[in-house]
Amino acid sequence: MIQRLSHATVYVLDQDRAKDFYVGKLGFEVRTDQTMGSFRWLTVGPKGQPDLELILMKISPGHMLDEAGAAQIRSLVERGAFVCGAFETADVRKDYQELSKKGVRFRGPPEERPYGIETVLQDDSGNWFSLTQRPR
Repeated sequence: MIQRLSHATVYVLDQDRAKDFYVGKLGFEVRTDQTMGSFRWLTVGPKGQPDLELILMKISPGHMLDEAGAAQIRSLVERGAFVCGAFETADVRKDYQELSKKGVRFRGPPEERPYGIETVLQDDSGNWFSLTQRPR
């Protein structure tokens, strides 16, 4: 039986820029950075969660996508149409301040929600993520 999710794909416009964003701004660590021919397998993850890897997948035809599929996904990412997940934090207001100083784009400041305190950030490609602090 399936026991857990280990990898999740985040489509990015440029892998080097995405790596700089996730590592340099969000503080993630690189888990794998391997080139196999023209294909680059690049994964990152939060330092406190070693069993999860985000695959920073370049949007290009060939590996999993044909030309039309790559063009459609690129268009959606560039328009900011993907909400890719939720990151959990112990102090969303502090993280919002620190990440804003690093140039991370947010939809707005943290707000109280029924499930905790939340803000929504955008990566360098256009993907959106919830940044949430659960109630204590």
